[in-house]
Amino acid sequence: MAGSEPFRPLKTADPPAVGGYRLLGRLGAGGMGVVYLARSPGGALIALKVIRAEYAADHGFRVRFRREAQAAGRLTGRWVVPVVAAAAEAREPWLATAFVPGPSLAEAVTSHGPLAAETVRVLGARLAEALTEVHEAGLVHRDVKPGNVLLALDGPRLIDFGIARATGATALTASDVVIGSPGYLSPEQAQARAGELGPPSDVFSLGCVLAYAATGRRPFGTGSSAAVLFRTVHEEPDLEGVPRELLGPLTDCLAKDPQGRPSSEEVRAALGDLAGAAPGWLPAALTRLIAERSAAVLALPDPAPDATPTQNADSDADARTVTAAPAPTASATSGRPSRRRLLTLASAAGVVAVGGGLAAWAASRPPDGSDDSSDSSDSSDSSGNSSLPRYTVGLQADLSGRDKAAGRAQERGVRLAVADHNSRADRPFDLALRVLNDGGEAKRAVEVAGTFAADRDVHAVIGPTGTAGAEAVVARYQKALLSLVTVSCDSEAFSTASERAFFELRPDRNSLSVGFVDYLVRARDARRTVLVDDRAAGPVSEQLVLELAHLLTDGRGTTTTRTVPADSDDFGPVAAAVRTFGADSVAYGGTSPRRAALFARALADAGFRGVRMAREPALRAEFTAVAGAAADGWVFVTTYVDPAELPAAKGFVASYEKRYGPRGGEQPGKDGLFALRLFAVEPFAVEAYDALNFVAQGMRELVATGVERGAMVTRLRDVTFKGLSRTIEFDDAARAFVLANGLFLHRVEDGAAHFLGRIGEVK
Repeated sequence: MAGSEPFRPLKTADPPAVGGYRLLGRLGAGGMGVVYLARSPGGALIALKVIRAEYAADHGFRVRFRREAQAAGRLTGRWVVPVVAAAAEAREPWLATAFVPGPSLAEAVTSHGPLAAETVRVLGARLAEALTEVHEAGLVHRDVKPGNVLLALDGPRLIDFGIARATGATALTASDVVIGSPGYLSPEQAQARAGELGPPSDVFSLGCVLAYAATGRRPFGTGSSAAVLFRTVHEEPDLEGVPRELLGPLTDCLAKDPQGRPSSEEVRAALGDLAGAAPGWLPAALTRLIAERSAAVLALPDPAPDATPTQNADSDADARTVTAAPAPTASATSGRPSRRRLLTLASAAGVVAVGGGLAAWAASRPPDGSDDSSDSSDSSDSSGNSSLPRYTVGLQADLSGRDKAAGRAQERGVRLAVADHNSRADRPFDLALRVLNDGGEAKRAVEVAGTFAADRDVHAVIGPTGTAGAEAVVARYQKALLSLVTVSCDSEAFSTASERAFFELRPDRNSLSVGFVDYLVRARDARRTVLVDDRAAGPVSEQLVLELAHLLTDGRGTTTTRTVPADSDDFGPVAAAVRTFGADSVAYGGTSPRRAALFARALADAGFRGVRMAREPALRAEFTAVAGAAADGWVFVTTYVDPAELPAAKGFVASYEKRYGPRGGEQPGKDGLFALRLFAVEPFAVEAYDALNFVAQGMRELVATGVERGAMVTRLRDVTFKGLSRTIEFDDAARAFVLANGLFLHRVEDGAAHFLGRIGEVK
């Protein structure tokens, strides 16, 4: 977490205490649960992780939780952060560890650059010593990565011993699931060879971590998870820049064959068998940061004698101390001001409200009532109160090229959000908007990214709205540590997990299979599914079909796959095969609205009336225009909502239509067919509105310490924002935004798309 403040304020819904531990603030949150800073009844500071109740509903999860907590509790070495207490039977299971106020290795390298050779040597020796204890206890860490290494003044600390993994996501029980973080996985992990996971796997990960610490780069590069995993298995690591004295030990750690790697004890010996602590092992900037964070927690007051509630018999009766390892204590003078009060003042503006204030759009509307979208390369908007600080957000959009509909929709949504923010009386700052049109051209897109990166007044950017030049564009923002928040760009060349400054709020294309499975299995109990691989869509269709074939046959039913050649428009044979197979459902893997429509007509002609599903790109006006009545009943998995069918977005829709007119996102096709209006508000308009408010929330939380680029990159991973379209929440374990929050279903009825809701909620 950026800055000297090691935690964030509690939220209204947070409990005051858990298991007798008084909660003081939030250290982080993810898909599995929330990590709190807490104080024990005896005064020790604790990091307390509370697991979400939905995971605890699985009995197998609780069994693993209890077993792994007890095993980790036996670790008492100096360089590990052990579990000191846990409650496996609580309604929301929790575990407590000693609190370390230092930054993670990932944060340190991102903010301060690669570490010196001597620092890396000490880091490696200490982590190797920690892994030796882990392995001697019969454990395998499974997720050694920079985010799981905390830096303290006397040496590093290894955290997170694989506890509280979701069902099916633990090497103890699964043989075909990739566990850990791409870029730091061993080849055997990358290939999900669970039977081969052992101490050598952790040694390989340690080599990756040390290479990152020494160079600031992952040894197997960045990009999509699949690309990184492929390089891990098949290519040699990039160790350029690793100091000569470290090259040998790191090369040995990164051997492809587990049998060819040294043990953790041998790694420690190769790096130098250090005795005791290593004072002064960190650069001055990191030492100063740790001191500032330590001072912040030392300033926390002890709870009043009656402030720590008694243990709740229902939720915490099974809480047990699992190790006698001492936890660090922190005392405070009772006369100091309340730290909770300081935290409250630091975010006095509170949570960004997303429903009200939209009437203020009129303040920035052009006087002639015209559309304020622009094809120009540079458009600025800076309405607000000049007495307040002003922070600029950029929008990189395709406003004149192939994807101009999505670009214009997002520009409109962002402009409404800026006007809404600047109309609020309690705002701590004004927002300004700068819009740059990249025209959907790769070269121009890179130039736009360079312009924003060079403009120090720009604190974050929404976009890009298309994929032109995406890899180079993201690299520009990453180098400048300028947060790039996208709601519609879908490129496999990079991901939120691999690029720290990139925030992909939508699930990527490879995640759409989750929506198919949820609807087919949970909502419709489908048993016999025909998967249609449309070769006209290339590997995108094939990949979806392969994923569905695996997921749907996992004890849930039977599938068969049929292929349509790229050069054929004849879907009749596939439709006939659907009837012959006795299918109750069909999943179409293609992306073309026209070809999906031809398939719909073929199925209708064959008399098939079962479940018919396709994905987001095919849900265009051309689909309904070409398919006609055959379009009715088709269900689409999307990453956007229809705000017109969301009660909470009523004000947004009214303001949007008043300002821009009740126009849809589609125009008549070039083939002259009438394109029915599918949506009252174009896709991704409300998502862009939420993205701007998400960025504004991050700024609000930094007002007290300073809104700057590097801090924004870190802060946005800690922000949980309840928007109109979804809750935006980063999952630390998955290193991505919570998947289920961003997948939705629509069904076509009477030639129009009707929003069904979020996956998991549609019946």
